[in-house]
Amino acid sequence: MPTEAPGTGVAQHISRLAAFAVSAEARPARLGCLGAALLTIGGLGAGSTRLHDPVLESLHLSWLRFGHGLVLSSILLWGGIAAMLIAWLWLGRRVIDGTATEYTMVATTGFWLAPLLLSVPLFSRDTYSYLAQGALLRDGFDPYVVGPVENPNILLDNVSPIWTTTTAPYGPAFIMVAKFVTMLVGDDVVAGTMLLRLCMLPGLVLLIWATRRVAQHIGANGATALWVCVLNPLVIIHLMGGVHNEMLMVGLMMAGIALTLQRRPIWGVGLIAMAVAVKATAGLALPFMVWVWMRQLRDRHDYPPVRAFLSASAASVAIFAAVFAVMSWLAGVGLGWLSALAAGNVKIINWLTVPTAAANLINALGGLVLPVNFYAVLAVTRIIGLAIIAISLPLLWWRFRHTDREILTGIALAMMVVVLFVPAALPWYYTWPLAVAAALIQTRPAIAAVAGACTWIMVMWKPDGAHGMYSWTHVLLTTACAVVAWYSLYRAAEPAPQEQPSVS
Repeated sequence: MPTEAPGTGVAQHISRLAAFAVSAEARPARLGCLGAALLTIGGLGAGSTRLHDPVLESLHLSWLRFGHGLVLSSILLWGGIAAMLIAWLWLGRRVIDGTATEYTMVATTGFWLAPLLLSVPLFSRDTYSYLAQGALLRDGFDPYVVGPVENPNILLDNVSPIWTTTTAPYGPAFIMVAKFVTMLVGDDVVAGTMLLRLCMLPGLVLLIWATRRVAQHIGANGATALWVCVLNPLVIIHLMGGVHNEMLMVGLMMAGIALTLQRRPIWGVGLIAMAVAVKATAGLALPFMVWVWMRQLRDRHDYPPVRAFLSASAASVAIFAAVFAVMSWLAGVGLGWLSALAAGNVKIINWLTVPTAAANLINALGGLVLPVNFYAVLAVTRIIGLAIIAISLPLLWWRFRHTDREILTGIALAMMVVVLFVPAALPWYYTWPLAVAAALIQTRPAIAAVAGACTWIMVMWKPDGAHGMYSWTHVLLTTACAVVAWYSLYRAAEPAPQEQPSVS
């Protein structure tokens, strides 16, 4: 049979992408690309830039960070955010009317992402903490025992003050990635940021791959699922633009879920264990995979229910322990990162979780009548939140166990409960449940709700990593943007129902 010439497949992909780029179908992609470019340029002055940036100084662009230059940078940056949000909502209308395709979503992701690969960290300074923690391991320190302050270098200058003394709350796999980056680039912050962002790309690729297969597995629309959890501004701007390790964690976790649903539970559980070795949150998916594996053993090998459950549980624990032992051995660290999970979270105070929001409301309203100790109230509400999590997770695991669709629902709800009731949360935390629920969010009201919620979270955060939750003006403007985003999709036209041919 004739064989395809080498490179022909690549040439076809390039030709198809070029045709897409100039088509009417690519208008949202082009608008979002323009927005990402504005975001990248504006970020030079208004993003989470270095305190002393020799790159800007050498280019004579330091003026972008002060006075009128900062105003110009902010206008460009917020204009870029507005363009990307409009492009995302534009695509959302196409998702609702049924004209969007999976290829459109994947190609658009490339258009939007390309300019952001060159940007400074956006909406967060976490990448500087990652590099400082990697340098700790590189220089012979244990990042689970000491904070970056114990290893003075130029990287430390850019770490947020509250994290300089905090030990690393990330798993051994990610600490190894950070160490690898700092070994290659030394203490070069710019090169380290760029390389660390490239290390997040496999997570995005895995998320795209897994989202399409999970949607296909449960009979959902793949384009809609990709719109929810890949093109979402919380993913493109926060995870990739902000350089967050959630990108690796979510991608590995979703790939593990997809493989398990496709009857490859050994590989699936192994990938979820790898995701946990990046960040512990992925572990919420692991108990639900036991139900999937149990049903597969029962259906394919006629195992009795109890034997199937015990076999799946034992195998999952063994795989998880093996993966984690290997990762910890390669990194040369222990389990000290588990103790840092809670220690770091309690330092964050914002309205994104129910306990902290409740404490703020009690302080604001109760303080009008009686003197209120805010931190004492916060301690109580956070304890109640942790109790709600402890009670809810086992109930959700037991309730949502019968079908693959129920499994996805249970994981998404478990992650949402954790995000809502942990002591503190950050915007990109909401990508956890969104990634799992993407294949389940298929109706117009659900899509509109996602648009409104994600727009609110996106606009509420400031490009330098701060938030506007204590400014009524910022809150009202953010809420107005969210309502517009919700309404634009809630009123979007759905495809007309197909008429059935009459039978005479």
